[in-house]
Amino acid sequence: MSDSPSRHHPPGPLGSRLRVLAAAALFSTGGAAVKSIHLTGWQVACLRSAVAAVAFLLFLPESRRRPTLRVLGAAALFAVTMVLFVLSNKLTTAASAIFLQSTAPLWVVLLSPWLLRERVRLPDLVFLGVLAGGLACFFVGLDPATATATNPLLGNLLATLSGLTWGLTVMALRALGRADHGEGEGQSPGWGPASALWGSVLVVLFCLPQALAAPLSGTSASDWLIVAFLGIFQIAFAYIFLLRGLQQVRALEASLLLLLEPVLNPVWAWLVHGERPGAWSLAGGAVILVATLGKSWWDGTRAA
Repeated sequence: MSDSPSRHHPPGPLGSRLRVLAAAALFSTGGAAVKSIHLTGWQVACLRSAVAAVAFLLFLPESRRRPTLRVLGAAALFAVTMVLFVLSNKLTTAASAIFLQSTAPLWVVLLSPWLLRERVRLPDLVFLGVLAGGLACFFVGLDPATATATNPLLGNLLATLSGLTWGLTVMALRALGRADHGEGEGQSPGWGPASALWGSVLVVLFCLPQALAAPLSGTSASDWLIVAFLGIFQIAFAYIFLLRGLQQVRALEASLLLLLEPVLNPVWAWLVHGERPGAWSLAGGAVILVATLGKSWWDGTRAA
């Protein structure tokens, strides 16, 4: 078949790095774009994922697979993460939403000994403590409510939950990756794309009742164009770029390149909406970024 995953030729090293950077840049537009749409968070999440599901089917052949129960479990976690990300961006600053979601490694360190039977080392505990300190900054000095961040406390709580669910998603995908190598039901490789597709479908099913509860009147053509951009580019194409780039880029380098997302996300929100996060949020974000950078470097050094 012409759309078989095996027919995709891996890009070269430079092309792969550019694809990962492109994925990070597209991911980073989510906060500013979500705030630009005159729809409720439930409506944005539902419509964005509906567009993304169609885009995955059209442009990511690897996703067209009948899911197993384990894949649906990973897809459900992915779906909850996407919904929480949209809802939190409607309530708090884009910077707080993305930085708090970036605490996912904290939850991985906390939960992986029980869920994945992976041993926690002393550097992991140090990283956990630093990351927890960065997380606390967002609640010590809460940003004031503004037109683009109407309920920062609730938004921060939802964003923290999205960090937890994203960490669980990463662990679920890691478990599927183990199954890909011959353990249990996942004999066929590449369940990640299918998880993304079915996660988008589950978002639509979950959000549809809430999305229909509010009228769609008062929207403009620009609102629908932004929804299309979010589904096609900010989710689907970004994910495809990431998958293609990871064929040649090591995990350490990819994790560092993807730090472009939390750096650019608040920049777009500032340029488009004039949104300025408070000093405590910026301090917490800086701690999370530096801790993640240090952890990635340490893991890479240890692996080498």
